[in-house]
Amino acid sequence: MGERSRFPFPLRPNRHYAEVSARAVVAPVGKPASGPRYGDRCRMTAERPSLAEAKFLTVAEVATLMRVSKMTVYRLVHSAELPAIRVGRSFRVPEQAVHDYLRDSFIEAG
Repeated sequence: MGERSRFPFPLRPNRHYAEVSARAVVAPVGKPASGPRYGDRCRMTAERPSLAEAKFLTVAEVATLMRVSKMTVYRLVHSAELPAIRVGRSFRVPEQAVHDYLRDSFIEAG
């Protein structure tokens, strides 16, 4: 019989962001991708203000502004519904993108 593992559970390799982003497929600007991809969330389009004029918000600031949890903001960023720029291990969201998302998500009730 073989040696018994000192861990009571099977070990699996972890998937890191570096591996995911290395395989990411980015669609050309102006053409939508076939589905949400990790590379799409970081791209800003031409109708947005230039980077020098843009004000960036942290995930916590976006969550406070939208009155949702930080996890909800992370889900929006990862699903490419809310564009963001990765700075180190954190995300920065353009303030205008938050206002655009809220405006586009607004529905008339009743």
